[in-house]
Amino acid sequence: MKKVTMSDIANELGVSTVSVSKALSGREGVSDEVRAQIKQKAEEMGYRYNSIAKSMKEGLSNNIGVLVSERFFSDNAFYSDLYQKVVREFSKLNYSCILEILSREDEKSCVMPNMIVNNKVDGLVILGQMKSKYINKLLEIGIPYIFMDFYDEHNAVDSVVSDSVYGSYLLTDYLIKKGHRKIGFVGDIYATSSILDRYVGYYKALVQNHLEINPEWVICDRDDYGDYVYMCDLENMPEAFVCNCDEAAYTFVGQLKEKGYKVPEDVSVVGFDDFIYARLCDPMLTTFKIDLDMMSEEAANAMIKKIQNHDYRIGRKVISGEIIIRDSVIDKNLGE
Repeated sequence: MKKVTMSDIANELGVSTVSVSKALSGREGVSDEVRAQIKQKAEEMGYRYNSIAKSMKEGLSNNIGVLVSERFFSDNAFYSDLYQKVVREFSKLNYSCILEILSREDEKSCVMPNMIVNNKVDGLVILGQMKSKYINKLLEIGIPYIFMDFYDEHNAVDSVVSDSVYGSYLLTDYLIKKGHRKIGFVGDIYATSSILDRYVGYYKALVQNHLEINPEWVICDRDDYGDYVYMCDLENMPEAFVCNCDEAAYTFVGQLKEKGYKVPEDVSVVGFDDFIYARLCDPMLTTFKIDLDMMSEEAANAMIKKIQNHDYRIGRKVISGEIIIRDSVIDKNLGE
């Protein structure tokens, strides 16, 4: 049997999905008459998330759900580190976190997390990009939610993100100041909003400095499953590359070495995040350091306020960072 959604209820009554969400979650914004009609119709149609509104009225679980796609999560992944910092921040506020890793199959089929279906959490933090179809399904649930390290252009969802455009701009500008003129970009610009923003920062720096923008130098780093692919199949190798993250840069440097290139003597490489791979890389990576502690603190504080007041909004909160200079960039000016 097909699951009944808020959109189904809204279509039956000729009202908006937002009105249905407010009515079922006990929020203001709809009249008592409309609220009663929506609740009655939801009961008639067998809407399965009616228990959410009931729990919000009777009390809270003091649990926060954290959802991340499996293609972004492993023991050494960036989001594993971010998750630990999120847990610490919510712990300071007397909240516990429940982690659920979303499989590719469930994301594709829009299967809702068990912690939501079983009404275990008061709010939801989503780490990393999700498919638009899945996001739209999540937004029908009616509990507070916040995105971390990505945003959705088609939905006005509260988000806490790093300053990807400016960070990538600074890295590219740094390469230019070090005498590099042919600069490529490593990352699938269609994969996430953060990677696309980092490409925009790279692109802006090249345009402002009147440098060549060669589409062949924009290299996709991963396949649809999140696994790294071979990135060095270029006949005309640029002098330097801006990578979308440190892990991609670490992998790319390894492939360059296997191809016979020296880093940074032949090719300079910069990363993004200042994650563990920046220090594991040989040479260690120049990168843009993200303030994960500040991101986690902002997200936790905003979520608690959203639980207390469902109309509370922060919009898109951008957290800045700084360039960390290491050994992966050569100063070509010294040879002139």
